[in-house]
Amino acid sequence: MAIVQQAAGTKTIAELWRRAASRQGTAYLVEGDDGWREVSWDEATRAVDEIANGLLSLGIGKGDAAGILGRTNVEWVLFDYALGSIGVIGAGIYPSLPPRDCAYILDHSDAVAVLVENDEQRAKIDAERDNLPKLRHVFSFEDLDDLRAKGRKFAGENPDALERARAEVGEDDLFTYIYTSGTTGPPKACMISHRNYYSMVGAVDDVPSFIGPDDLILLYLPLAHNFGRCLHLLAGYVGCSIAFCPDALRVGEAATEVKPTVLPSVPRVFEKVHTAVLASFDEATGVKRKLIEWALRVGERVSAREQAGESVPAWLAVQHRIADKLVYSKVKAKLGGRLRLPISGGAPLAKEIAEFFHTIDILICEGYGQTECTTASNVNMPGRFRFGTVGPAIPGIEVKTAGDGEVLIRGPNVFGGYYKDEAATREVLDEDGWLRTGDVGSIEDGFLAITDRKKDIIVTAGGKNVSPQNIENELKASKYVSQALVIGDRRPYLTALITLDEAAKGLSDPQGLIQEVVDEVNDGKASFEQVKRFAVLERDFSPEHDEVTPTLKLKRKIVGEHFASEIEALYAQPR
Repeated sequence: MAIVQQAAGTKTIAELWRRAASRQGTAYLVEGDDGWREVSWDEATRAVDEIANGLLSLGIGKGDAAGILGRTNVEWVLFDYALGSIGVIGAGIYPSLPPRDCAYILDHSDAVAVLVENDEQRAKIDAERDNLPKLRHVFSFEDLDDLRAKGRKFAGENPDALERARAEVGEDDLFTYIYTSGTTGPPKACMISHRNYYSMVGAVDDVPSFIGPDDLILLYLPLAHNFGRCLHLLAGYVGCSIAFCPDALRVGEAATEVKPTVLPSVPRVFEKVHTAVLASFDEATGVKRKLIEWALRVGERVSAREQAGESVPAWLAVQHRIADKLVYSKVKAKLGGRLRLPISGGAPLAKEIAEFFHTIDILICEGYGQTECTTASNVNMPGRFRFGTVGPAIPGIEVKTAGDGEVLIRGPNVFGGYYKDEAATREVLDEDGWLRTGDVGSIEDGFLAITDRKKDIIVTAGGKNVSPQNIENELKASKYVSQALVIGDRRPYLTALITLDEAAKGLSDPQGLIQEVVDEVNDGKASFEQVKRFAVLERDFSPEHDEVTPTLKLKRKIVGEHFASEIEALYAQPR
């Protein structure tokens, strides 16, 4: 029987992996007891083919769904490619989720199988097994060798099966359900097609100096989130390598070991680095302090010219190289020494932090998007960036604002809707294919600036509209502030819950210190935009208390419930 192969250029994950599998060299770096091990493209190709055949041998194929419950590991990625190769719809699950939430995703997605990282994750599934009648198979990472053995046997008996399965996968077939973080209510399942993701990563062809085959990505982002998922697929598309860091707390250590050129991250990591660098600069004295101050002045001059698109004169360029050797390089070394493209997404990055990093010759390229547009619509790029914005639209994607300022997106990356929720789909997709993002922004010279979140807007008792995220980002720009939540909806004035960073802990008067931070943030703001009172909390907001999502977005309602007494105390006495 003849095998019907997909036509060249077919925008499916199966075709993307075929493109990746033809490459030579190192695909992945995996840390073990003996250091970092290289996984070649050839080794990865064999693994994906054998897993895919193993799944076919169990009767799992096109149109079925399978969950993946684990941290950011090579096994996650290989299983994901195997699913995409045979048309199985993947559903990533954050490893931090409790059993009930894991079961919700598996049941809602109609999953017939799930891959779990270890016994700890398997226990979550076992605890909810009675509530998962459609689930037939539970594999652990350790079970993949057995599954691959089944695949080899099946391929020997059915040599054409995998190619037939690949040929049946179409561009408009679903590749994955990505579940929203669920800051309000149960998560919704975004239906992302093969075309959506292929078009998303394929846009890199029209973005010069972004990510190429010689790059090494340090990936710690959760693969259940669209940002991490996109980067692993992008690496396959361009043929660059990925070093996996399953523990986000070890990013700094991993960076010094593998020396990445690309670091995709949420703002919180850059905020932490910013705090640490400021603390080290503050500790400097004498000649070292004067050298740092000189290097920062040089960096500010260079940054100002580059932001304005002007050339840097030779005399300033020489000073910049000296400042880099004596000061900036010390910071860069803590990020591996080769980092050329830090990417920030998932939440807003404070403008002050982006400007500071650029002063020390590190350009953080901030982007913007949503799960519903398969990761991104806009991104700042080397050679075309503007701090305080999320950059120009990615080639092939249309971005505009509506009459009320809401950001609208249209393009091949826009999702097909929410699985099993037509009403919610109609709320965000109009008949012309425009995605209503719920974010408010403005576009100037092609650069998009996000100014508000429609659903997060605070309306004070006096009827004033305030964006809490902007104020929170300004507060978190201080090295003394770890987290901040601004309150004030239907209240007479704004207040804030603030947690301390390590730099402030143990100091004699943290309350007075934070008051200075709040006063600085309030300076120049209208009265209704000022934080009138605040409470310093004894602990951070945390995923363990269900107060932040796995991507560190605040769950405002839950934080408000957990600290209700502290909030009420802030409004207990009239001002």
